[in-house]
This record gives sequence, structure tokens and C-alpha cells, in this order.
Amino acid sequence: MNDISLATEPAQVKAPAAFFVEKVTWVQHWTDSLFSFRTTRDPALRFSSGQFVMVGLVKEDGKPLVRAYSIASPAWCEELEFYSIKVSDGPLTSRLQKIKVGDEVLIGRKPTGTLVLDGLKPGKRLWMLGTGTGLAPWLSLARDPDVYERFDEVIVTHTVREVADLNYRELLDHELAHDEILGELIGPKLRYYPTVTREPFKTQGRITELIASGQLFKDLGVPPFDPAIDRVMLCGGPSVLADLKQQLIDRGYQEGSIASPGDFVLERAFVET
Repeated sequence: MNDISLATEPAQVKAPAAFFVEKVTWVQHWTDSLFSFRTTRDPALRFSSGQFVMVGLVKEDGKPLVRAYSIASPAWCEELEFYSIKVSDGPLTSRLQKIKVGDEVLIGRKPTGTLVLDGLKPGKRLWMLGTGTGLAPWLSLARDPDVYERFDEVIVTHTVREVADLNYRELLDHELAHDEILGELIGPKLRYYPTVTREPFKTQGRITELIASGQLFKDLGVPPFDPAIDRVMLCGGPSVLADLKQQLIDRGYQEGSIASPGDFVLERAFVET
């Protein structure tokens, strides 16, 4: 990491105009391919839970090396949290995965994204379907009181390859329901549905297959998707997003946006770097 400017070096990172420079406050390496980190948050940064920002490092030539990251912390939180893959030869994540507490990273000044409540019509049940690090925006939204004021039931699904990849399982399964501040609001409404595709697990299979077979709804004891009452958010790889979108369209769903709220929204902004 000597080629990346760190807070421990005498020289400070000079931020391009489009970025804040924030300090890393926490790093968690979940597996050889997944990690999370938190940074300080400039008071001037305003965002809606579910949005993303550009995050990265300054290269040797002084130019920013960044990619889009969903903010995994809710809009009210004083710190920013991110959930990332590790790509050994990735231009950014090969370096970013080596950050330590006290290091400095770039945070974009302009949050954006379609995974926000204002992109959806009113409904009774909110589904957040995520694969891999596509869980990140749900970590933000699942901790936002506005979600529970708008919906009677909130279901977060997380599909991964191996059981070890079910990061944040304890948070979603237990901790939020017992949170001193949010537990009373979240506990009765939040449900968590993890699935694993390559190892034995209590719920096994791709989320698309579990929807098609009806097993998802059977396991949770709820009716299949109904555009009259169910709202859906999607985040994951391009292929699974395309399949999930088609499944919803086949059921009469219409895609929404902030400009024109609909029955479901999805995020297309992410690529592996």
C-alpha cells in the first residue's frame, strides 16, 4: 500500500473537487473475497438510504481511482459503511482491500441511485432481493425508520454461493430486532431470508428458482408477488437482475423511478473492479 496515500504518511491526500477525503474507522474482512469498512462522514454529505456514491483512492499520478458503492449505512448514521468484493487483479479493490483504520479514502460528493423509497408506489409489503454485495443497499434501508413507516412488512433476501458469504446474517436475523433504539419499530416487521447456492443450507438455491417454484413464498408463509400490494427492490449481478426483472414483469409489475414511481426498482450501476 505504499503507492497509495495513507493517513499515516506525512503528506495528506489532496482531494479532487468532486470528492471528500474521509478517514477509515473500521475494517472487517469476512472472507478471502469479501470485506466491509466504515469511514468518517462529512456533515455536508446528504443522501437517501439506498443510494450509492463513488468511492476510491488517489493514484500515484494524483488522479482518483474510484467505483460506485452502495452506502450500507442508513441516512441518519454519522459514519459511512461499505460492503465490497475483493478482486485480486482489480484496479481498485486489489488496493482498497488493504486499507487500515486511519487510512484515507475518497468519497464522492454526489450520491445517486434508483434504490430509494420514492421510486416506489405505496404498498403493504416491501421485498429487497439481493445477491452477493447487492445486500449493501438493504443494510441501509433495513435500518431506516422511514421504511417501516411506509410498509407493514419488510423482507430482505440475500443469495450467496457459500454459507461463509452470509455476512451481516446476525445483524439482520437478530440484532436489529433487539436494537435499543430501532428494535421496537423493526422487530415486528423485518424478515430475513438467506439462501445459499453451492453448499447445503436450510434454504438452498438461486433466488430466481425459489421464486419460480414458489418455495420462497411457502417458506415465508406469504402469498406470491402481487403488484397491488407488494413492492420490490433488486440489486445484484446483471444476469440475475435481468431474470428477476422479467419474473416481475411477467406478473404485471411496472418498473419505477423517482420521476415516475412504480411497483419495483433495480440498480444497474455496479461492475466488478
